[in-house]
Amino acid sequence: MFPDRWFGATGRKVPAIALVGTIDLEGALVLDSVDDLAALGAAHDSGQPIVVRATTVDQVTAALARPEVACTLVPSEDLLDLDLRKLTYG
Repeated sequence: MFPDRWFGATGRKVPAIALVGTIDLEGALVLDSVDDLAALGAAHDSGQPIVVRATTVDQVTAALARPEVACTLVPSEDLLDLDLRKLTYG
């Protein structure tokens, strides 16, 4: 389980991992990966929430490793209960 994260500068917190369609994404930059560092930096600097879609364990862990990412959206409940510490450190 992950602690909630700040949703940009909105003053609200959201789950670190959420099912697609379960949270309000209004005003967020929604990306398919964390590879676009320029977009991540610009959005973060302006206080815009950043949300990343992920369909694999590797994509989820890559998104959660970025402190700029407010939430990682996953398509199935199987990806909700990942143990990031175990996946990262063994």
